[in-house]
Amino acid sequence: MKLLHCIIAQLLIFISLSQAQQPAKAEINWLTFEQMDVQLNNNPKPVLLFFYTDWCVYCKKMLKETFQATSIVQKLNKDYYCVLFDAETIEDVYFDGITYTNTSKSKTTGNYHNLAKLILGDKNQQVFPTTLLLNSDFQVKNRVNKYLSIKDLLKIL
Repeated sequence: MKLLHCIIAQLLIFISLSQAQQPAKAEINWLTFEQMDVQLNNNPKPVLLFFYTDWCVYCKKMLKETFQATSIVQKLNKDYYCVLFDAETIEDVYFDGITYTNTSKSKTTGNYHNLAKLILGDKNQQVFPTTLLLNSDFQVKNRVNKYLSIKDLLKIL
């Protein structure tokens, strides 16, 4: 019994030490629309907007794979302001002097936030995932309404 406790204790120590030695993985510095608005006024640079929904499998895949790649993280954090936006959020969003809302008071599939509707356009263009690349004047330079692999996203950045 003492041997079992000793083995378990050593195993736990080994696991905690191995986790402590792993460097923290770099992540994209995602901003809210409000934060991006302030940043653009202080230091203009291009913007990446990523619109997703909770039910979108390819959105989750991009968040888990594409946006975790070191090359993507470094490029985006260096050269872009990045906004991650749930198109179905029910939270109010203050952007460019206007408060945008979702007319639905509960999060429901297909009830998109008014800011998402404004930026994504008519119903036929509300496809997820949607990645928009904008210049520092907030003009659309590239719009992709599909999954982007690491390679595909690097090509358009």
